[in-house]
Amino acid sequence: MASLFDVLPPAVRLIDAGAGAGALTLAFVRRACLPGSGVKSIHATAYELDLMIIPALQETLAECEAACQAQGIAFTASVHHEDFIQEMAGKVSGDLFSASPPSFNVAIANPPYKKINTNSPERLALRSVGLETSNLYTAFVGLLACLLEAGGQLVAITPRSFCNGPYFQPFREYFLELTALQRLHVFDSREAAFRGDGVLQENIIFHATKGRKQPSVVTVSSSSGETGASVTAKDFPFAEIVHPNDPARFIHIPADSGHASARDRLSELPATLASLGITVSTGRVVDFRLKDALRPAPVPGTVPLLYPCHFNGGTVHWPKLDARKPNAILDNEETRPWLVPSGIYLLTKRFTSKEERRRLVACLLDPSDVEAEWLGFENHLNYFHASGKGLERPLALGLFVYLNSTLVDQYFRCFSGHTQVNATDLRKLAYPDRATLEAMGKALPRPDISQEELDQLVEHHLHGIQ
Repeated sequence: MASLFDVLPPAVRLIDAGAGAGALTLAFVRRACLPGSGVKSIHATAYELDLMIIPALQETLAECEAACQAQGIAFTASVHHEDFIQEMAGKVSGDLFSASPPSFNVAIANPPYKKINTNSPERLALRSVGLETSNLYTAFVGLLACLLEAGGQLVAITPRSFCNGPYFQPFREYFLELTALQRLHVFDSREAAFRGDGVLQENIIFHATKGRKQPSVVTVSSSSGETGASVTAKDFPFAEIVHPNDPARFIHIPADSGHASARDRLSELPATLASLGITVSTGRVVDFRLKDALRPAPVPGTVPLLYPCHFNGGTVHWPKLDARKPNAILDNEETRPWLVPSGIYLLTKRFTSKEERRRLVACLLDPSDVEAEWLGFENHLNYFHASGKGLERPLALGLFVYLNSTLVDQYFRCFSGHTQVNATDLRKLAYPDRATLEAMGKALPRPDISQEELDQLVEHHLHGIQ
């Protein structure tokens, strides 16, 4: 992270919010102490709420001072045991009881990750400075960008979730208006970079500069995350990172040429789910809310309840009696609103791990495999349907082929760093027209064909519309 900064100012005013034990500040100081950096002085401002870790932070700052002294660089530091959001939002908004906000020319951050409720004090404080966001990490990043002077640089490591999805759109608009993205770094393995931390989604590092126009190109790099691992980097046009006509301001991260190629190919496809007359929804059954209606095995008065564990080889295998999940749900007045009529549906997992072979996993539900009048789809599934009912077979099979293709998987990995696949993300995809999807469906010999065969099928049928 420290190596990503461009030319540093002679007098550095550094802020590290959520500083922890000061590892990022120390890394920056070591970078500034390299020969030829041009840095003459550093004042470091560190914010940390955890009293237990402040002694370690003070020790690190003493180490920073010693390193600077050895290189003839003046070093001072201040530690703040205050709520960064409340204090800085008050200063930025011009609160009657707050002093003017400080100004910084360098920021480095590994901010805390936590959702913040709509009417929480943090959310209200952020709203007072024009920053609407639903997570602490984007709140920290937004405030840091606000506190930087023109030309100031920010390097941060955060979850990648802000790059897409409706919840982070106000933050993306705010951040891309204030700063220019210079560099994006992704990790090939989440386990290597964050082993033991229980991180459930991909993290990225980004470098941005305050008050500049977006660059013509952005450098996107990747590494495994292992200590000392090699870094590969490639430049992409900014218009491939943030599409100029995208009102949602999604940030795409094409880690390799395959991702960029997939984006280009999908951009030429003509259809949307709406134009195809198809809807995708999240499974209606939230099991803990209906737990009294759940049964481990089918019995009279129940209907099938499907989970991701019922996926097998592209089709649904039900019941799975050795699974830890229930296989059935009572069909009664309470549960009927959460059920769907039997039919042909395409199902996708909402959650996958980064280490799974595929990010997008689609499965065909055929009524001949699960015979019932009504069905329950658990909330960890998405299901494609036509106005609440099943799909026509050729169309469902065509969607199965398309969504399970390497082409779509590459695009989705560029488009989203989530470990979850939301219905909103599936609506945003471009699709082949109905005739092409139906042709692919009719040409599918069976759902469990190899990935290579499936990709060849997609290539053959998409060739004519590229």
